[in-house]
Amino acid sequence: MSRNTARAAAVVTVAALLTGTTTATAFGATGSEEVNPPTPIESPTGTYIVLLEEDPVATYDGGESGLRATKPADGEKLDTQSSEVKEYAGFLEERQRDVAAETGVNPEATYQVTLNGFSAKMSPQEAAKVAGAKGVVGVYPDEIRHPVAVPSTEFLGLEGSGGVWESLGGADAAGEGIVVGVVDTGIAPEHPSFAGEPLGSVPGDEPYLDGDDVVFAKANGDEFRATRVTGQDWSVEDYSTKLIGAKYFATGAANAGFDFGYDYLSPRDGDGHGSHTASTAAGEAGVSASVEGIDFGAVSGVAPAAKVASYKACYVGPDPLVTSDDICALSDLLDAIDTAVNDGVDVINYSIGGGAATTTWSPDDQVFFNAAVAGVFVAASAGNSGPDASTADHAAPWYTTVAASTIPTWEGTVSLPNGFLEAGASVTVPFGDSVTAPVVYAGDIPAAGVSAADAALCYLDSIDPAAAAGHIVVCDRGVIARVEKSQTVAEAGGVGSILVNVTPGSLDNDFHSVPTVHLPDTTREALLDYVRNTADAEATLIGENTTGEETPVPQIAGFSSRGPMLADGSDVIKPDVAAPGVAILAATENGAGEDPTFGILSGTSMAAPHVAGLAALYLTANPGATPDEVKSAMMTTASDTVNADGSATTDPFAQGAGQVEPTDFLDPGVLYLNGPVDWAGFVEGTGNWDFGGIDPIDPSDLNLASLAIGTLSKEQTVTRTLTATRPGTYTVEAAIPGVDVSVSPATLTFGAAGEQQSFEVTIRNLDAPVEQWATGSMTWTGEDGTTARSPLAVRPVTADAPAEVSGTGITGSTDVTIDAGVSGELPLNLSGLAPVELLADPANPVDGHTGDENSGDADGNVFWFADVAEGTTLAQWTLDSSDDEGSDLDLIVYRVVSREDTRYYEQFVSATASADEQVSLIAPTAGTYLIVANMYAITQPFTWDLTQALVTPEGEGALTATPNPLPVTKGEEATYALSWSGLQAETSYLGVVRYGDSEVRTILSVDSGAAAPEAVTAPEITGTAKVGRILEVTSGEWEPADVAHTYQWLRDGTPIEGATSPSYEVTRDDVGTTLSVRVTATAEGNANAGSALSNEVFVKVGTDTDVSMNRYVGTSKTSWVATVEVEADDGSVPQGTVEVWVGSTKLTGTLADGAVRFELPAQKKGIKVVVATYTGSDTLARSVGLTGFLVLR
Repeated sequence: MSRNTARAAAVVTVAALLTGTTTATAFGATGSEEVNPPTPIESPTGTYIVLLEEDPVATYDGGESGLRATKPADGEKLDTQSSEVKEYAGFLEERQRDVAAETGVNPEATYQVTLNGFSAKMSPQEAAKVAGAKGVVGVYPDEIRHPVAVPSTEFLGLEGSGGVWESLGGADAAGEGIVVGVVDTGIAPEHPSFAGEPLGSVPGDEPYLDGDDVVFAKANGDEFRATRVTGQDWSVEDYSTKLIGAKYFATGAANAGFDFGYDYLSPRDGDGHGSHTASTAAGEAGVSASVEGIDFGAVSGVAPAAKVASYKACYVGPDPLVTSDDICALSDLLDAIDTAVNDGVDVINYSIGGGAATTTWSPDDQVFFNAAVAGVFVAASAGNSGPDASTADHAAPWYTTVAASTIPTWEGTVSLPNGFLEAGASVTVPFGDSVTAPVVYAGDIPAAGVSAADAALCYLDSIDPAAAAGHIVVCDRGVIARVEKSQTVAEAGGVGSILVNVTPGSLDNDFHSVPTVHLPDTTREALLDYVRNTADAEATLIGENTTGEETPVPQIAGFSSRGPMLADGSDVIKPDVAAPGVAILAATENGAGEDPTFGILSGTSMAAPHVAGLAALYLTANPGATPDEVKSAMMTTASDTVNADGSATTDPFAQGAGQVEPTDFLDPGVLYLNGPVDWAGFVEGTGNWDFGGIDPIDPSDLNLASLAIGTLSKEQTVTRTLTATRPGTYTVEAAIPGVDVSVSPATLTFGAAGEQQSFEVTIRNLDAPVEQWATGSMTWTGEDGTTARSPLAVRPVTADAPAEVSGTGITGSTDVTIDAGVSGELPLNLSGLAPVELLADPANPVDGHTGDENSGDADGNVFWFADVAEGTTLAQWTLDSSDDEGSDLDLIVYRVVSREDTRYYEQFVSATASADEQVSLIAPTAGTYLIVANMYAITQPFTWDLTQALVTPEGEGALTATPNPLPVTKGEEATYALSWSGLQAETSYLGVVRYGDSEVRTILSVDSGAAAPEAVTAPEITGTAKVGRILEVTSGEWEPADVAHTYQWLRDGTPIEGATSPSYEVTRDDVGTTLSVRVTATAEGNANAGSALSNEVFVKVGTDTDVSMNRYVGTSKTSWVATVEVEADDGSVPQGTVEVWVGSTKLTGTLADGAVRFELPAQKKGIKVVVATYTGSDTLARSVGLTGFLVLR
């Protein structure tokens, strides 16, 4: 893939929920020369898969000099035999050789069509070296996978008058012109299910030989071409006009040290699984089948006229009863798939599993993405880990994931004298016959030295022969192979067995050592109650269902893995459909020259080939159909499966869209189409990959025939588009209990085939519980009765909150608005703030930056270690270049074993074509992390920064949320404020808000900014603090000096409205209060403002001084008395000193209750005035009073 179209997304976010206490988090840096390169945890096979940056053939849209685009146009399929494909594939091979030579490894398998890369046997250290090579986008350790293991064709309506085969021209034409590729354990070429004519050399409609290549002209006009191989018990004569391709891939398995002594190093099937799946999908029609001497009549593949190509990548171990010692190396599987697409298959069946899917972009998903782009339909098994939720494999939307369902099967009955009568699976109680004998529970008859628990499971030699002889023995299912349990009974002398499930699970038609009936878990309690508590208990096993009740079918098998998928937001419903997967009779293995064999097997492995075969039938009728068209036709025409009581199952996480209905799917009426551009938008929307030039979409908006919203907090509208296969008018009905679902428009009219109409689905939670899935369906019904039904699934959540918010300042706040999914009080759980640390290049420190153009080892790498503590809520590393145009830096974070052992468990990559990268891990797994910055392309001169933050619940900066808890109303917005204070200047911080117990989080980033300006000299108020007077304030002196000032006058510390200038006129409102000024200084570019307070001035309460005399006319010898009274404006009683002047004579007195009397001394004749001055107090103002004229004669 090209550098700018195939690198990982710029921001990698990984959620891993953790709870627990928090401990201190330490960080240490280590120089590049001291760090071992990160290496993957050792490959179990010794093989690593190396992927290169150029596009593979399936998606190459040009750009390399002299090489034409090979990506097929929308709606077309890849022509692997074209000259441009061969030229570009040769270019890729040369690139792979160059990389291998540069790094000193020897490719063992190469991929050009669906992947660009190779596999090679390497040590972890060599793998690390290759990972750092130019042009390598990923090195993956090999993985070990395992097969997921009335006739179904009749049950599905394929056979007989009016069946699907008849509509296609009969069994001889059903699948005609189509090649079904099967990636599995190989094939038995002599088996009558794969019978064909010897290959000739004359071109024609039938496959023919061109040298050593088998060539077949397919229905769509393209060519299948595959080279014949030889191997153990396999020759070129094993190919025929039916089996036109067979190859084997064993490099990964061999590197793992696998012992091939129990299998064949050739395409020959040593297990039976591959032959079974291949014959189920495309085996010949009307093949007589018998097992263990029992004639089961004729069996047929779903598409009997289709050609078969087998790609063996799985090998069987020594124990045929288990799969744990078998092997399917991922490197071999990828090689097989790449080869199958290159050969030109139309359909791939992939009955291989790797456990519950956690991503939609695993190596399997990537190779199938490119296979789908090439036009290949893929059917993949959902897995056999049910009935637990979220156990399904294969989560991506460009292939079809298949659940297993039941069909009418061979049954027997267990009858007890107390009226117990229950049907179960059985092929070993002869039809029409019965076995009656005393019955005993194995757990009650343990052999000497064996625990009752082990005896109950019927381990070999675990039950007492003396107690078992002549008895029917009840065995619990579990732990060991089912057939070993009946072997235990037979060896102990038992005459029959009842195998009973302990938990929900499948009922299997195994060939047991004694007559056996397999019963469901729902019967166990009543069965054991009778057997263990009844003297002389007896049971009868009957070779048919005599209960009078038909077992409801199709039911989803208990073992069938379920959704919802815990992958990339859970916005895709899986499985997609259900198909028969229980007690399927089909071909199995045989040695060269030996008689063919058949087997009755159960598993989603058996369900997937039914869908692969149906795809072949659809392609026979519509040779140009794309994988998405086939899938849509299957899904919209599917029907509900049933529960054990016969009621309809509506759980889309068990059945997907439902049971496939072949009688309807060839004429679906309308289709949900989606293609390579849509899939790429989906991938970008999940954050898994950056293709370049592709607009990401909300994954819920991918135009699938199902609809899922993994996070629903408020009303959400999703768009879908229907394409008509014929004219018609359709009306819609849609419902999810507890959720409002509206569709607009509700009626669609199509005038011709190919016409498209779009509609919107608006979904709003009413009263469905949050953090749980709510499911329903949407059905378009045509005027002729045609229906197109889609499963719906939404997960209402506590809140939909912004992923990130930001703020600035040492002290500050920011508002956060969320969409509430609940009503009530929502706790806001805070973590942080944690400082963002600028890391220094240990080998080349640069002042103020991490590094410069001289950074990096020989491969351009710089390394650091970080220890992430338990309870860490966020770990984030951000890489930033000073040159965003000319440089290209990459960031890789590994969770390694230890600082001394740099093999890694997980790898998180941010490697776009830009200079800025980020890895953000939410609730990361505690442990040691190795951080690698790679100087992929640099300019000179330049600098770069790498920062790191580890957020824990305890942090800096007094982070608070107000209000907390937050009052919320479902479906409405709610806003709260995040506030902080006391941060260090010139530091960035991160914090996390988690909403209640939900998984929803908001990351807060704060840039504290430079230190605030500081006052060197405080502001000073001048003037008289008296009503009506003007006061002035200076700004003071500041550092730095170049600052802007603002002023706020304060009255008793409270801002005075409008008083924001350097001068202020004192008002009566100020009387009795203290005035001051807060001066704020701001510097350009600095978010933090400095402030300083001025001196304080008190505005005193006014007083009034009144002087009265006992007389105003008299002589000098007359007694003269002056009375001074002082009143305060606020009504208080003044206290303090009064001074009285008569001429030049001064008298002083003290107020008592606001008054004081003065006896004036003798005065000379003349006219006098008495002046009294109240000197004031701390709170009362000075005032003066005077008398009228005094006349002394």
